[in-house]
Amino acid sequence: MNGYDEKRQLDEDAFGAKGSIVSAFDAFPKSKPQYVTRTTAGGKWTVFVALVSFILFWSEASRWWRGSESHTFAVEKGVSHSLDINLDIVVKMRCQDIHINVQDAAGDRILAASRLHRDPTVWQHWVDNKGIHKLGRDAQGKVVTGEGYLQGHDEGFGEEQVHDIVSLGRRKAKWARTPRLWGATPDSCRVFGSLELNKVQGDFHITAKGHGYMEFGQHLDHSAFNFSHIISELSYGPFLPSLVNPLDQTVNVASANFHKFQYFISVVPTVYSSSGKSIVTNQYAVTEQSQEVTERIIPGIFVKYDIEPILLNIVEERDSFLVFLIKVVNVISGALVAGHWGYRISDWCQEVWGKRRRRAGGPSEGMLGGKGHERDE
Repeated sequence: MNGYDEKRQLDEDAFGAKGSIVSAFDAFPKSKPQYVTRTTAGGKWTVFVALVSFILFWSEASRWWRGSESHTFAVEKGVSHSLDINLDIVVKMRCQDIHINVQDAAGDRILAASRLHRDPTVWQHWVDNKGIHKLGRDAQGKVVTGEGYLQGHDEGFGEEQVHDIVSLGRRKAKWARTPRLWGATPDSCRVFGSLELNKVQGDFHITAKGHGYMEFGQHLDHSAFNFSHIISELSYGPFLPSLVNPLDQTVNVASANFHKFQYFISVVPTVYSSSGKSIVTNQYAVTEQSQEVTERIIPGIFVKYDIEPILLNIVEERDSFLVFLIKVVNVISGALVAGHWGYRISDWCQEVWGKRRRRAGGPSEGMLGGKGHERDE
């Protein structure tokens, strides 16, 4: 009837998918390939969504790899007795002309010169023509102080990530060697090493012989005073070259023979923790004052330190890999949904704009492709 063959079998695949009862609950219906049209606009949106998804994935992966740091303060518990101080300083005076001592609030006077290493050196080996510390930073921005690790390990100074600090801090470090003189006359003295002190307020100072302490038969001429100095390392606690401290790379030049440099330091006990590992060390804040003084005041380098009764915990945390995967799925899914809606809206806008242009352009085509009826004159 009307050209329709009732005996012809209909293609049921064109109207629905065959399958078990479970397929009726499919929440992800699919269209057959013959009913899907690929367009240029769809291809552009696909490339755009793929690029955005990759950027979001890379950002999430980088954030997960770096982890997050948390800083908490607490009152330091337990009873402490000793504190190490690590020093690497170059003073522009001969080694036999300087005194190095420590005096703390407990009344103990420690002759630091007997516990530290003193090597004659040349000032120009440590600074360039502009007075800048030669032991500055490398091309990667890491601080290079000359202290290296055993077994030829690369220097890793200036690391800011907690896991890098913990990893490098667990390796044994040693002091670098003093540059050779190669026949030059030494005009400076390098003082370096570690001291075990009482964990109380104290004063570490470098003065000229015969000035500051009563000594028989020793009095250095005032014209030999020159307390210009370079601090390559000044830290408290275990010697960890991977930690950059406020006074590292400090260059101070005395403008007169009688010049007094003072550094006021507040030491804060600090614990770095990452991946179940931790190291105990100290950080500090410093205030510096320097001025020319009269002959009635003792010139020199004075480091006054005080121990704060608080403990700083710096913990690096990282989500588990499962949580990371869930976040990645959420981010990429959101990008795909947003891209789908963006394509639908752009396609709708293009269709509306096309209809308006066709209406404004004159008579339209007929339904079957024929010419439209002309308007009555």
